Amino acid sequence: MLGSRRTGRLSPDHREIVGSVVPVEAPDDDRLLHQRVVGGDEAALGEVYDRLSALIFGLSLRVTRDRVIAEDITQEVFLIFWERPLAYDPGRGTLRAWLATIAHRRAVDHVRAEERRRVSTLGPRLVEPPPPRLEETVLAADEAERVRRAVTALPDGLRQAVELAYYGGRTYRQVAEELGVPEGTAKSRIRLALRRLADALAEEEV
Repeated sequence: MLGSRRTGRLSPDHREIVGSVVPVEAPDDDRLLHQRVVGGDEAALGEVYDRLSALIFGLSLRVTRDRVIAEDITQEVFLIFWERPLAYDPGRGTLRAWLATIAHRRAVDHVRAEERRRVSTLGPRLVEPPPPRLEETVLAADEAERVRRAVTALPDGLRQAVELAYYGGRTYRQVAEELGVPEGTAKSRIRLALRRLADALAEEEV
């Protein structure tokens, strides 16, 4: 057993499209695996791990840029699913998207903690929170590959901004500095990129 069983609630999976919430229900195999994990079936957890661990590790690594931390986050994500399986609601999202959302949040939390640690050693200064998390708006649409294709199709300026903000975990200010544009421009590009990604994913489902 991976640990003691507890029940709890995490933020539900969803896809936000221009201010509206559109649930993406889980397929039958997700539901069956979830039921087995709820029943304490470790083999089911192993199946989920085999299927999704590479995705979770890759996502964590892109944000943290640290293989050891990414491995720790990957293990933590699946431990959360094992210990609190009822936190996942198949009616409100796929298992893939739910686990990816948790991983991304843990990875961003790590980046923020590292930033705070550096600030504490260098002295106080203004620390700006990162831009809106991409997974909150489009990653939970389920297919990471669809998101990557949509990102690739963006105009260069929008693509570069959203890649720095999401995959690189940069703040608005850092995105602006790396692109050599005003901070307001960086914010506008990221917001426009998110709207276009949401629209592109919505069109694929029509």
